[in-house]
Amino acid sequence: MKAYISGKARLGRNIVIEGDAVILGPTNIGEGSRIGLYVIIGYPVKAKATATRSLEQLDEASSGASIGPGSIIRSHTVIYEDTFLGGNVETGHHVLIREKTIVGDGTKIGSGTIIDGDTRIGRNVSIQSSVYIPPRSIIGDRVFLGPRAVVTNDKYPASRRLLGVTIEDDAVIGANAVLISGVRIGRRAVVAAGAVVTKDVPDNAVVAGVPAKIIGDRGVYDEKKRSYEEEAL
Repeated sequence: MKAYISGKARLGRNIVIEGDAVILGPTNIGEGSRIGLYVIIGYPVKAKATATRSLEQLDEASSGASIGPGSIIRSHTVIYEDTFLGGNVETGHHVLIREKTIVGDGTKIGSGTIIDGDTRIGRNVSIQSSVYIPPRSIIGDRVFLGPRAVVTNDKYPASRRLLGVTIEDDAVIGANAVLISGVRIGRRAVVAAGAVVTKDVPDNAVVAGVPAKIIGDRGVYDEKKRSYEEEAL
């Protein structure tokens, strides 16, 4: 199968489409981007997709997505309609980004990550492999989310009230950490690997444990980080 590119799509210059990709609706892809094998961009939401039986019908139903210039969308990534990715965004393989998601310039999204829609993610965020981010999450600029970190939006599942997590600029979330619905992670805060955060974390605090408690501050963390890096020089 060759790539399916909607007649309504707008493709910039010097775009590479590796083949067998599907680009639906009035999707816009910025110049210099690369679209990997079996990528789908502009996939319609369930209410539209269930009434379709062909790529042509999916194309007609889709309201498209936007991919900024210089982006790399790797194989098997699926990006739903009404999603906006800034410039120089990269996805790993098998990434799912649902509808009404906004991702800022320079953000990297690791393989196997699920962003479940209606989410705002800032610039130069580093999302490692197999992270889960649910609807109503807000993530600031330059945040780091370690492998298999889980953000939640339902404190008493399955309830009818969804409340997103907010992660402020420059925060660090360790591998396998769990952020419980409604918490705020402050600017430059650090959440240790495996921590379960049930309460707001102040700016510049370092928390660890289950439930997470404050064990230090960002200044000490950064000094330990510098010492650790210097050991390898």
